[in-house]
Amino acid sequence: RQGAMSGSGPELKFETLQVHAGQMPDPTTNSRAMPIYATTSYVFNDSKHGADLFGLRAFGNIYSRIMNPTNDVFEKRVAALEGGVGALVVSSGMSAQFLAITTICCAGDNIVSTPSLYGGSYNQFKVTLPRLGIGVKFAKDDEPASFEALIDANTKALYVETIGNPRFSVPDFRSLKAIALKHGIPVICDNTFGAGGYVCQPLRHGADIVVESATKWIGGDGTPRG
Repeated sequence: RQGAMSGSGPELKFETLQVHAGQMPDPTTNSRAMPIYATTSYVFNDSKHGADLFGLRAFGNIYSRIMNPTNDVFEKRVAALEGGVGALVVSSGMSAQFLAITTICCAGDNIVSTPSLYGGSYNQFKVTLPRLGIGVKFAKDDEPASFEALIDANTKALYVETIGNPRFSVPDFRSLKAIALKHGIPVICDNTFGAGGYVCQPLRHGADIVVESATKWIGGDGTPRG
């Protein structure tokens, strides 16, 4: 399988990106493996450096609540594997889903979702989001026309899963993308079953935003990360 470009170098295959994307060997120790940075805080070179970081005039580590070097490599690696331009690591797949939707939607807005959803997603859509004033309309099936029929002036996104859980339904990305473009809204796709881009890269098929759980295929061992 072919993957992303590595700077100005050769195009790297997916298997290479899995191991090396987003990371350079540690310049101090020459460590090949990515260290785990268990720090909350970072040293500034001087007061101007600190001011530039907090003023967003310079790029760098400020506080681990905002970013962390270990997380940074993971984010770059997932973005490379998914064919994206950037990624954000959060505490869980449900958190990723919540942040993606609440960044786009305010109280009074809604999204249109596939009816074939992971149970945790269904509960978040059916219970949590409505408590915040964000509505979720469930299409009657996975036909693109069923999604479009529910779109109104307050609809802010379409939501699908690469492989629907538990029905194993596969969305018609091309048709859904055409509908989304027509209404000026993004397609959000849960790619957990896409195995971090190995089985499917939804961004290449029309999705605008990808969310996923890392404790399935990405981690491979079902253990927590934090």
